Amino acid sequence: METALQKQYKKEVMPFFKKEFGYDNPMAIPQIVKVVVNVGVGRRTEEEQKQIVRDLQLIVGQVVAPRPAKKSIATFKTRQGQIIGYASTLRGQRMYDFLERVIFVALPRTRDFRGIKNSAIDGSGNLTIGVPEHIVFPEMVGEDAKLIFGFEITIVTSARSKEEAMALFTQLGFPFKRIDPQK
Repeated sequence: METALQKQYKKEVMPFFKKEFGYDNPMAIPQIVKVVVNVGVGRRTEEEQKQIVRDLQLIVGQVVAPRPAKKSIATFKTRQGQIIGYASTLRGQRMYDFLERVIFVALPRTRDFRGIKNSAIDGSGNLTIGVPEHIVFPEMVGEDAKLIFGFEITIVTSARSKEEAMALFTQLGFPFKRIDPQK
């Protein structure tokens, strides 16, 4: 079953890229490859870490993998092998379902949200968004949340440049900050 985002990609984005960027082969048109959701837990207690894992698994819809520290750093009081975060990679249908919730539900519910900065897209065409509070997602009930945490979403594309990625994301409906020409 196709999501609204997949339908929009086929009906609007593909013809746009064929016209504006001159793509002949539909397989060469930039697309979203995967979404990586990443949360750092720092030195939280084991109970808090379990709560973060539970909530993040509800949000992404699949199991999250622990991320151990690669080396010991005395300043941060971390030891090699100590769990310092959790991550999950989404592809296919789960990825599109998650992106729809991010674009149309979570980001608009974020406090003081005025749009994604254009600088959030790197030179390779990947977009990284920080979500300051996990309770903006519809799976979370704000009253039940004892612990509020933020996480990072990285959207990896097959775009060859920042301009192509920006066009892809704007055509898909990502809410970017408007650049005011009067300033």
